[in-house]
Amino acid sequence: MPQIDTDIKYLKGVGPARADLFATELGVRTVGDLLEYYPLHYLDRSSIVTVAELKRREDPDQPSVQLRGRFVSFNVLGEGAKMRLVGLFSDGTGTIEVVWFNRIRQLREAYRTSKDYILFGKPTLFNGVWNFAHPEVDVPESVQAKEGFHGVYSLTEKLRNRGVTSRLIFSIVQNLLSVLDPIEETLPQSVIAEHHFISRDQALRTIHSPVSQDMLRRAKERLKFEELFFIQLKMQRMFRKRKSQLPGNVFSTIGYYFNNFYSQCLPFELTGAQKRVIREIREDVRTGRQMNRLIQGDVGSGKTLVALMSMLMALDNGMQACLMAPTEILATQHYETIRDMVAKIGINVQLLKGSTLKKKRDEIHQGLMEGSVQILIGTHAVIEDSVQFKALGMVVIDEQHRFGVAQRARLWGKSQIPPHVLVMTATPIPRTLAMTIYGDLDVSVIDELPPGRKPVLTLLRYDEQRLQVYRALYDQLRKGRQAYIVYPLVEESEKLDLRNVTEGLEHIRETFPDMEVVMVHGKMKNQEKDHQMELFSSGKAKILVATTVIEVGVNVPNATTMIIENAERFGLSQLHQLRGRVGRGGNQSYCILMTKYKISKETRERLQIMTSTTDGFVIAEADLRLRGPGDIEGTMQSGVALNLRIANLATDGQIIQLARRSAERILDEDPRLEAIENRATATRLRQLFVNDLDWSMIS
Repeated sequence: MPQIDTDIKYLKGVGPARADLFATELGVRTVGDLLEYYPLHYLDRSSIVTVAELKRREDPDQPSVQLRGRFVSFNVLGEGAKMRLVGLFSDGTGTIEVVWFNRIRQLREAYRTSKDYILFGKPTLFNGVWNFAHPEVDVPESVQAKEGFHGVYSLTEKLRNRGVTSRLIFSIVQNLLSVLDPIEETLPQSVIAEHHFISRDQALRTIHSPVSQDMLRRAKERLKFEELFFIQLKMQRMFRKRKSQLPGNVFSTIGYYFNNFYSQCLPFELTGAQKRVIREIREDVRTGRQMNRLIQGDVGSGKTLVALMSMLMALDNGMQACLMAPTEILATQHYETIRDMVAKIGINVQLLKGSTLKKKRDEIHQGLMEGSVQILIGTHAVIEDSVQFKALGMVVIDEQHRFGVAQRARLWGKSQIPPHVLVMTATPIPRTLAMTIYGDLDVSVIDELPPGRKPVLTLLRYDEQRLQVYRALYDQLRKGRQAYIVYPLVEESEKLDLRNVTEGLEHIRETFPDMEVVMVHGKMKNQEKDHQMELFSSGKAKILVATTVIEVGVNVPNATTMIIENAERFGLSQLHQLRGRVGRGGNQSYCILMTKYKISKETRERLQIMTSTTDGFVIAEADLRLRGPGDIEGTMQSGVALNLRIANLATDGQIIQLARRSAERILDEDPRLEAIENRATATRLRQLFVNDLDWSMIS
């Protein structure tokens, strides 16, 4: 009898060669893997239609149907490439033509006129006559002819070329289930009873060939919950382990740096949300346990200011702080902002980038080891082995999802006692997604904008209205304001009919000949990019044409207009990030979404969401719903790879919350999962994450 860990090469219909193919193409190696290779959708094999019923139908777009009867005759017609096999099929109520255009000789030899068959396929109407082209043909007693819903499985091109079909996978799975012993339970009985779930055995058997839509719903619900439950269980155990075991520096003092910054340097009154988050951080850093906290905040909500004040707590306790950003533009922006903000109170802030010259780099290294460099801001360069601190007490990570967990771990290793960690994300994440991606971090939300900020007015405009858009832009430029114009491509593409920044620069210079125009894109050398940005930041250049390289980290309060070309090509969250580059001063700002008039209804609705709200969390929810979670599912966060097989972070928010609550309750009652009823759950948890490194001590 096959077991869950049995190699699939021993299953009927597989064998060694096909097993290797399944392993490389589908990641399916064991019986357990095969059972969790869930169907994409289902074919309904539960009813038989008669030929007479089919011929009475008038709608040419018919769903797939089944007929039961016999072939009356076969004829090979045509020659060469136009050759076809035509079978006349009868069920006693009428006859219908069945046509094949390939494998003609094999099929003619395979089918008989004296035998019962079941045809399954999509009927087509050709010259007013119904027929079938290439239907599935089965004998009534075969696995494929079994009534009910049949799973349809995803295939790769290589599998198709090697003769593997969805029907073959369905057949292999059905043969397996017919000889497989009952599948062991993995969830605690208390969880099953609480949510009225069907058993794991029943769910896995049902998901491949459900007998009804209701049973399919129950199977999906159970399997989605289970998948999310074990992710939450893993994260919660990591979270609790770190909370209870990992020591942290005690910041007992709020002193000179924090207090003088607050009284002398604060650029504006803190919002209530900023004050609340700072209090939460203050409570964390004086407990003697390492802080790992995520700050979520909308564009322009003041996350950097909160991060700075957190770093000042480290300085007040005789320690150093480090801020790591994913790009040189963003790191430079943070450096200039923080350096200027603390200038009055004499803090030594340094910037370390990949392009930093050796002489300056050596000075920074020396200052870090001596302790004279109090705050280091930089890119990946700060995690190099040569960068050593005298006493690193606080680490701030901006845009965490752009850093691998192993990269971040190298920062923690630069201090004997792990530094406190503050993670910032400029992309608002819906609550349900944050619960999964950042489930092992304490989460703070800054949900207010600083006083004096006016909401950016967002408008949808079409190419035919470009002249009016340019007139409005010129009015802003004459008032001394500045503008961004963003393009989706760096250079012209033969495959994509989209605007590009290279031609855009020439076009804008011709359109606004009396204005200084500069360009920035990701393929430019850093030195040239910095020079162009400096011309724009200083106000010498009035228009910056760019790619999305400027979506984070650019802060020019005098810029009041953002024009985004081919806006239909961007996700809502990315559009929101780009919009966040304007509206940073006291003047009314505008974001113009440019697109062709002929766009789909769905695209128009998506862009109109941007014009209706400036709330990043509302936009993130809409983007998640419309586009799905995208790359974030495939990224490694805190040691848990979210390669989900059946759950969907975009649509299963309620199940995520149920799974989290159940995981928390189980761990509250049995932290080590040692109770008899939790032993199977503990075993399954180890099996699922056997290849995970233990990142439980970092964020």
